[in-house]
Amino acid sequence: MKKIKLTCAHAIVKYLISQKILIDGKKEPLFPGAFGIFGHGNVACLGQALQENQDKLPTYRGHHEQNMALTGIAFARAKRRKQIFVATSSVGPGSTNMVTAAAVAMSNRLPILFLAGDTYANRMPDPVLQQVENFNNPGITVNDAFKPVTRYFDRITRPEQILQSLPQAIQVMLDPADTGPAFLSLSQDVQGEIFEYPEEFFIEKVHNIRRPRPDDFQIKKAAEKIKNSKNPLIISGGGVFYSDAMEELGNFATKHNIPVTQTAMGYSTMKKDHSHFLGPIAVSYTHLTLPTNREV
Repeated sequence: MKKIKLTCAHAIVKYLISQKILIDGKKEPLFPGAFGIFGHGNVACLGQALQENQDKLPTYRGHHEQNMALTGIAFARAKRRKQIFVATSSVGPGSTNMVTAAAVAMSNRLPILFLAGDTYANRMPDPVLQQVENFNNPGITVNDAFKPVTRYFDRITRPEQILQSLPQAIQVMLDPADTGPAFLSLSQDVQGEIFEYPEEFFIEKVHNIRRPRPDDFQIKKAAEKIKNSKNPLIISGGGVFYSDAMEELGNFATKHNIPVTQTAMGYSTMKKDHSHFLGPIAVSYTHLTLPTNREV
């Protein structure tokens, strides 16, 4: 087995570059770019690796960690979760500034890959600048705050660990049902450690988001309920948007003369001037405009 000697940080970047995805039959980068604010914990190793690969994985400088992470999350939604941005920060407050953004991605099932610096795995030196000191449990760092608000979390304390962690993180982020933010906590010293990685780890991989087919029995039961109902209502959610099923939704509503409303994540799944569009539905909305061609 051929091997490539790289630092952990360079291996991470090289692996991310090798990940592709099919979008409308065309091969595109799964990770088209990264946002970063660099300081202690991510500048010397990961920052260098990103700078050396700027042509393959463009890195854009953020002005605030929360803002850049939220921008990456918005990008994922605009791309219908088919492409994922990276967000990297330094140790301490740089990292914690992204917690709220992670919660937004978590609650809305939007993928983003967080690569935040962490303390030294060998604890030499200890403490580092802006480290939260916990004398009762030195294994705790501020990055543990991300555990409740991420779909995947791992602390990288060995360079070979990414052989398992990176594929697992991507698998979670591309799962239509379980998607959301993934967080890799990168120990400062480990980023610069050299390891002989298998060459096959960096072979280009082309992903395709799986689309599970609905169960025939469930379709039959739903059709029966719609047929027997007096005033059916379609509530359109994010699944319609991410599946590119807006046209099918409009045709179905028109054919069967059923009004449609939208959840917050279902925005743009039906044009507001469509004859069967009622308007958005959520706890903050109190008024719906009924279609003129149907009594509800």
